[in-house]
Amino acid sequence: MIEAKTPAFWRATLALCCGSFMIFSNLYVTQPLLPEFQTAFNISTLEANASLAVTTLMLGISLLIYGPLSDAIGRRVIMLATMSGTLLITLALAWVPNYTSLLILRALQGFLLGGLPAVAIAYMGDEFSKKAMALAVGIYISANSLGGISGRLFSGFLADAFNWRASFIGAAVISIVCLSFFWWALPKSKNFQPQKPSLTRMLNDLFAHLKNPLLLFVYILGGLNFFIFINQYSYVTYLLSADPWLLSSSFLGMLFLTYLTGTWAASMSGRIALVLAQPLGMAMGVGLLMLGSLVMLIPSVWAIVGGLLINSFGFFFCHSNITSWVSRQAQTARASASALYLVFYYVGASTGGFYLDPFWQAMQWQGVILGSLLVFVVTLGISLWLWKQDPRTLSQLA
Repeated sequence: MIEAKTPAFWRATLALCCGSFMIFSNLYVTQPLLPEFQTAFNISTLEANASLAVTTLMLGISLLIYGPLSDAIGRRVIMLATMSGTLLITLALAWVPNYTSLLILRALQGFLLGGLPAVAIAYMGDEFSKKAMALAVGIYISANSLGGISGRLFSGFLADAFNWRASFIGAAVISIVCLSFFWWALPKSKNFQPQKPSLTRMLNDLFAHLKNPLLLFVYILGGLNFFIFINQYSYVTYLLSADPWLLSSSFLGMLFLTYLTGTWAASMSGRIALVLAQPLGMAMGVGLLMLGSLVMLIPSVWAIVGGLLINSFGFFFCHSNITSWVSRQAQTARASASALYLVFYYVGASTGGFYLDPFWQAMQWQGVILGSLLVFVVTLGISLWLWKQDPRTLSQLA
């Protein structure tokens, strides 16, 4: 097994982080472009948001396939194949003739984007010791947030400097670099034990995880958190691109630098879980999401940025604890367990806009915050229930 902080640990972890960076920069490349799409294609806020929603939905669906499939044929081959397909779709997106074509390609890209997130944690579970995995997961989640930041950031600047099509070309260039490093650096699996493909076993594994209340409720918790968190960013772009702020795509892209607090939170979550029960960490994360949402009611760009900083820290701290919790609670078919969590996670992301849009239409930004707080009350209650079920820290489990 790969031990923490060894050369093999850093090579494997950096390879997975590089792959993660590529996946999430491509996933979120359209988010600062939503007002641009409204103007270019003469569409509504909900239609523009579909360029992200359809991608996250297809990503979520794909996880039901990639996770169990990787238990049969291996992790590395799936990650490499789907990352290569992602690169080709990104290049094609730069030349779409209309919005319908863009949505079709984004849906296909979403299905391919699911390959790495579905099996990366399972790869770590196969190859890393428990201590090494706790550290690697936090670093890997940090790369998720960095990829999301970068994809949105360069997308906004390229759209301002050239046009929205240039954003996809920039994403393709970054993808080539990341894919090349991933292919070279990620070690081949040594401890993977393939299982003969079986639809019955795959379904049984999925249902077994859903019957485990400690997994089912944490799936719901993570899905509902992302349901709100990611879609708050979409609606804040509509808020700040209109009067009285009229911010450009470049400035809207820079809003996602607030994810950096999430990068910090994810990287420290593994160490904190040694002394703080993971469900309690989840509850603390949700509490910060509630606080940040309230701060964003102050009618100031700086207050909104401050609220996003708090929200990012809270969300990724909670998400990192959930990711590690899922791997620990699943005693068998870990790839299926991790994939099932991400199904809830990305289906939440793709449907949150449908929930928040009526609040936006009725009360604008104040309505979005009200709708957010209603959901966070539910996720806070779930996290406290999980803490009651298992109050142990990781150090107590060692």
